[in-house]
Amino acid sequence: MSQPADGRKTSSTSAPPRRPAVANPGPYVVFTPSGKRGHVPAGISVLDAARMFGVDLDSVCGGRGICGRCQVLLAEGAFAKHGITSAASHLSEFSSRETRYAEKRGLEQGRRLGCSARIHGDVVVDVPPESQRYRQIVRKRAELRDIEVDPLARLCYVEVAEPDMAHPRSDLERLLDALAEQWNAHDPAFDVALLPGLQKCLRAGKWKVTAALHLIDRGSAAGGREMLCALWPGFHERALGLAVDVGSTTIAAHLCDLASGAVLASAGMMNPQIRFGEDLMSRVSYIMMNPGGDGEMTDAVRTAVNTLAQQLCDEAGVQKEDVLDAAFAGNPIMHHLLLGMDPVELGGAPFALASGMAMDAFARDIGISLNEGARCYALPCIAGHVGADAAAVILSEAPHLAEEITLIVDVGTNAEIILGNRERLLAASSPTGPAFEGAQISCGQRAAPGAIERVRIDRESLEPKFRIIGSDLWSNEAGFAEAAADLGINGICGSGIVEALGEMFLSGIITPQGVIDGALSARTARIQAEGRTFSWVLQEEGEGQARIAITQEDVRAIQLAKAALHAGVRLLMDHLEIDKVERIVLAGAFGSHIDPLYALAIGLVPDCDVARVSSAGNAAGTGTRIALLNAAARAEIESVVRRVEKVETAMEARFQEHFVEAMAFPHKRHPYPHLEAAVNMTLPRLESAEAGAERPRRRRKRG
Repeated sequence: MSQPADGRKTSSTSAPPRRPAVANPGPYVVFTPSGKRGHVPAGISVLDAARMFGVDLDSVCGGRGICGRCQVLLAEGAFAKHGITSAASHLSEFSSRETRYAEKRGLEQGRRLGCSARIHGDVVVDVPPESQRYRQIVRKRAELRDIEVDPLARLCYVEVAEPDMAHPRSDLERLLDALAEQWNAHDPAFDVALLPGLQKCLRAGKWKVTAALHLIDRGSAAGGREMLCALWPGFHERALGLAVDVGSTTIAAHLCDLASGAVLASAGMMNPQIRFGEDLMSRVSYIMMNPGGDGEMTDAVRTAVNTLAQQLCDEAGVQKEDVLDAAFAGNPIMHHLLLGMDPVELGGAPFALASGMAMDAFARDIGISLNEGARCYALPCIAGHVGADAAAVILSEAPHLAEEITLIVDVGTNAEIILGNRERLLAASSPTGPAFEGAQISCGQRAAPGAIERVRIDRESLEPKFRIIGSDLWSNEAGFAEAAADLGINGICGSGIVEALGEMFLSGIITPQGVIDGALSARTARIQAEGRTFSWVLQEEGEGQARIAITQEDVRAIQLAKAALHAGVRLLMDHLEIDKVERIVLAGAFGSHIDPLYALAIGLVPDCDVARVSSAGNAAGTGTRIALLNAAARAEIESVVRRVEKVETAMEARFQEHFVEAMAFPHKRHPYPHLEAAVNMTLPRLESAEAGAERPRRRRKRG
């Protein structure tokens, strides 16, 4: 019996071959969201292939099709980045075990049991969160922040005059009269979706009802016009809002009380679009090669938002019908897909937005399931590759109000960079890729219990110690072994990779060029040869322990990512004609967990006083909450965005120069005196760095 089709379309267009050349290779499999991939023997089960590559796919029944924990989802279509076409026919037909499980316990459309589905051709396989034993920790909590609460939605309890033969006015007219008399709400618009249930609601409440009014025209001369968007019989006191940060890797949502501004619940999940591509350009490529791919991704992200909304309401013990307003932020491609716009034009110059304006619409019109009359606000985008998430960061950190030159870096798969002060504000984006989040790293994994997140290296012995998510103990402390046995140590997450490379550089294991120094193998057995290069072993393989090592390819992956980001920063500094910044803010779920010292050590950002480098946490999420809770903030950010200067890094002549120089640790040409003072050592430099530093720079210095 074959698996029923799930609506995905498979393109017959062949993608250019990009997978590694292997003699007599078997099928090529790519697992998302981990990014782990490679050739496998034909006929191997998806579960065994996952184990072969160290992919976190749960199973407790020994692969007998009983527990159902190894469920996976096949992503169909042409994937240009991997050079493969993934199709349902590349897996074995739906097995009798899967049929039995589906009949007894249910199996969602499109899902397969990893223990039963066998690989006979190239496939992209998504492991959903519920099938992962060590689930991703989406670290996008609501940051503590004083926000002036002035929401756009308000509740009005009114007593409506009953019908009178002598005064034949409709129920709606008498309701509007009551709102004008009792709440000074004159001439509000009304949602026609309320009309079918209006009379029943009035009579159920015995002519006493609670109306929800939403400000829909903030720019009118009268101070704005409101819309009657919801109605409850009797007294109703709960008005809630939803703030959602739609990232390319993760989606985070916060449920807020519109009256007090309090965050009632927060939750996050992996963006299900990751199965179509790990980075933004891969997703655009998927859409270009698979007709209807944009609709698939739009459905996926809207389903995820609805799932989060229901999860938050369940956690807070409230109804989704109480949610009257929602605010959204995301990069331009996420913004377009959420709103149902095709993002293909953003895949190439001139990177034209379909619309970058702030959008205000009914939630139901964009497939978001809240109150029938709830409104949704999407923050404005700045330009083709600098989106509403960057606008939300500006709203949160307010560099446009500061005197000092501030650099804000929202570190993610696509990093947003903002530089300036109240006089002038510039923005750019940098495609850093998923390396900082553990993907494309040999031992990398996303943040989950058991992932290594902190690393320290003894400068003399070169022996490491580390900490894992879920435990406060260092690996050389009593009790760590027991904690590690409970959690398991399978890899290293983004913050751990940054710290590992920073410590390796400061310890001399990595040269300024980014080469693991094989000569040090005479001092420590942790430096081991791997072909023509070397690796540094963080954890040796042992009973119940996987070998975790930083390879030369891992170092290169981080070098490429950090050089792209640093080059973008330098371009903005060129435009401002400055040689240093006075304050650095690391934002985003990943940025908030980077130790500022190691951000400087690897040259992720320019040199700065370590005390002036701080974390803003989930600044995009905070800015989205501000837009949700404060009507004036929406007008403010729409005004600020219009004067932000966008620098397109791909079109800048000096980008390649800055990129090459930023490949070095911490930088080929620019010194890092603040870092040297913080670590109390003189950093090794490339021999050509001093010569490069003498080149004149005809630029006016500020600060």
